[in-house]
Amino acid sequence: MLYRDLKLWKQKPSAKEASVLAQRFDDIFGQRTRYKELGQLLSRLHRRKGELLKVLERPEIPLHTNGSENDLRACVTKRRISGGTMSADGRQARDVMLGLMKTCRKLGISFFAYIGDRLGLSGTGERIPLLPDLVGAQPA
Repeated sequence: MLYRDLKLWKQKPSAKEASVLAQRFDDIFGQRTRYKELGQLLSRLHRRKGELLKVLERPEIPLHTNGSENDLRACVTKRRISGGTMSADGRQARDVMLGLMKTCRKLGISFFAYIGDRLGLSGTGERIPLLPDLVGAQPA
């Protein structure tokens, strides 16, 4: 129910409701139990309150990490199919390329056009801006 209320709060943020939600978090995760493992879990989550309730400071950030997990799915699938890389350099190269592909896709840029432009192989004469500049220009 706290998660549902956080989702509703994001639609219409207010400082008063934020303090109520933070108190509910304390009530839930500050509980003491007779069960050792449950108590440890509650305590660990309560220590991470600042991270878990960051949305109360910045309503524009997502409540979950599904987007990040989806971004990693291609890396995991490739690693499982290929059996991994032979070296740390190979792993880094693969991760960089997959990261570039995902970023280009999110920005609506052809990955191959971007790589061609960086290597000076684009025949159009028009330069594609650097990805950090494009990402920084995206609305929040």
